[in-house]
Amino acid sequence: MQTPPLDPDVADVAPTPALLSVYDEQHLITYLRLLDAERDGADWKEVAKIVLHIDPEREPDRARRAWETHLARARWMTEHGYRHLLRGGAALNRTP
Repeated sequence: MQTPPLDPDVADVAPTPALLSVYDEQHLITYLRLLDAERDGADWKEVAKIVLHIDPEREPDRARRAWETHLARARWMTEHGYRHLLRGGAALNRTP
């Protein structure tokens, strides 16, 4: 696994497969930032704007959907996805 970017742009919806994806690896820091913001009780709109780069005033539905799905994926990472990382990451999920 390569070092993930510090502040990547995000898709409108986070991935949902039960396997770790390259997208997940690229957004590990994003997931950590979302979990930290949740722990700190940050307003979702502020998080969407700062972490996800989506302005909730201009695109409220898109911002909310991105925030909800990426936070859900971040939680999945803490419960299941980390195991895939420990086993070698998304590279193991790719077929030759």
